[in-house]
Amino acid sequence: MQQHTVLASWARVIRRTLDASGCDSARLLHEAGLSTEMLNDPNGRCPAQAMAKLWRLSAQATGDDAFGLKVARHVMPTSFHALWQAQSASQTLKDAFERVARHFHVVTDAWSLAFTQHGDEHMVRLLAPASGIAPEPESIDAAAALVVYTARSLLGNRSIAPLRVELQRAAPAAVATFDRTFRCPVSFGATQNLIVWPQALIEAKLEGANPELARHSEALLTTYLAGIHKDNTVAQVRACLADLLPRGEPSQAQVAQQLNCSVRTLQRRLSSQDTSFTDLLDRTRHELALSHLADPACSISEVAYLLGFADTSNFTRAFRRWTGQSPTEHRRASGSPG
Repeated sequence: MQQHTVLASWARVIRRTLDASGCDSARLLHEAGLSTEMLNDPNGRCPAQAMAKLWRLSAQATGDDAFGLKVARHVMPTSFHALWQAQSASQTLKDAFERVARHFHVVTDAWSLAFTQHGDEHMVRLLAPASGIAPEPESIDAAAALVVYTARSLLGNRSIAPLRVELQRAAPAAVATFDRTFRCPVSFGATQNLIVWPQALIEAKLEGANPELARHSEALLTTYLAGIHKDNTVAQVRACLADLLPRGEPSQAQVAQQLNCSVRTLQRRLSSQDTSFTDLLDRTRHELALSHLADPACSISEVAYLLGFADTSNFTRAFRRWTGQSPTEHRRASGSPG
């Protein structure tokens, strides 16, 4: 089973926030199982389970159900490797968010960030995996706030606000703090975690645009991710599949080429991890289907396209095999509009 990890600098940001709140950060880090040595490595990573525990302990110690929002304010440009540099050098906010989505696993591979468009609305979605460790509400709060702070910083306007924010967490006592942070309608107990932006803001040109610097930063991020996943062929294949699926069903040869190996080598590596290309393709599609269907603005035909199916009927047959339901029936049962 894959051991999910989080960039150690996230823990350092939490530590700074705890110190500013007057809490004993050293004790809490120790209780969570995080060492000073681990945090001092600029490229180090922490077990996701330990980070989840640190979030829980921090919320309890501060008694602040808006703790995640405060953590976002303590993030520095160097907190997430070259990710901030890549964003800052982007042409538009859309370009910046697409880069974050591509390289989000630099921050954590325990969950994902997706950026999609529906009409004139652009959505940054924070996605938990179909299986594994569910993110703590505070970590989602921090990520959502950081998305908004990033947009304000890149556009040089602190008054900028998204159209709306939806969070799966229960409504906090500190609702006013969330309102002040996001400056837009915020709903709690939602079916998904998302931040919705208008097209005009998303397409606005960024003054710091620098294509060469953006490419260099992305190369650094790609190298770092390759180092994380160098011994995990399953993770590498799933990442390739997620990238290739919107262009049609990928072949094993295409993925092998992306990973700079032969088809036979790829088959051997996957076999050593007790899986196969066909199984990973099926599992990846299943998990992505559940994530996309949670978004009511994403039509069934669009989900089929994003998963590389030739048509909606093929997708429907596959989804019924996975769940025993059609995509429409699944949406109806989960309370989402079909």
